[in-house]
Amino acid sequence: MDIVTRFDSIVEKKIREAQEQGKFDNLEGHGKPLNLEDEDRIPEDLRLAHKILKNAGCVPKELEINLEIRKMEDMIQDMSDVSAKYGAMKKLGVLKQTMMRTRGASALHIPEGYEDKLVSRVEKKTPFEKT
Repeated sequence: MDIVTRFDSIVEKKIREAQEQGKFDNLEGHGKPLNLEDEDRIPEDLRLAHKILKNAGCVPKELEINLEIRKMEDMIQDMSDVSAKYGAMKKLGVLKQTMMRTRGASALHIPEGYEDKLVSRVEKKTPFEKT
């Protein structure tokens, strides 16, 4: 038995023991679906910037729509029900039209009051000011 296989079996044994002892029963989110963000469609060099903007509530509308379009396209490929597929294709068409209208405009959605909070925070943290 190689070292990787031994390590895997030890880890799995520890996980089973913890499950049997109920150590995973009261974890936050227990029994709820995981909210895993699909970042596959975001270029790797932009993922951190996207996450920062999203956490601040400032995701470019164009990016939100683009991600929704990609998800819808993937979903349509797997559909077998013709009427559901037709409805999804109509929604996809609307999303693509919205994307075309959004592309020319400044599409960065900044929540109300965010700019003021940011400016006041930056003003408080200016240690290099000359007095």
